[in-house]
Amino acid sequence: MIEALEGESAHIVAFRLSGRLTAADYETFVPAVEAALARGEGRRLLAIFEDFHGWEPGAAWEDLKFGLRHYSDFERIALVGDRRWQEWMAILCRPFTRAEVRYFDAAALGQAWAWVREGLETA
Repeated sequence: MIEALEGESAHIVAFRLSGRLTAADYETFVPAVEAALARGEGRRLLAIFEDFHGWEPGAAWEDLKFGLRHYSDFERIALVGDRRWQEWMAILCRPFTRAEVRYFDAAALGQAWAWVREGLETA
């Protein structure tokens, strides 16, 4: 499941990802992010992986298409999780985006939010 989270800035889109993602999850996620980008918002992305079990094949395909379509649309992407493979996922996704990508452990969620917000007050 992908759940949209409220942020205090229009320039941040934030989501909680849990369970095993399906292609149907992207039917909500993708339009929400693309609408924010169309409004000139959502330059930064925060993704919190909580009790996350990966992607079904169709969802993995949708995720790859989304990443390629929005290669240069984000400045920063913060990935927050509690598994070693999620940290590696952050490293592996770097060639697929122009954004600065950082991984934060779940215990450092506040630091992830601070990093994503950094500089937006003057932007």
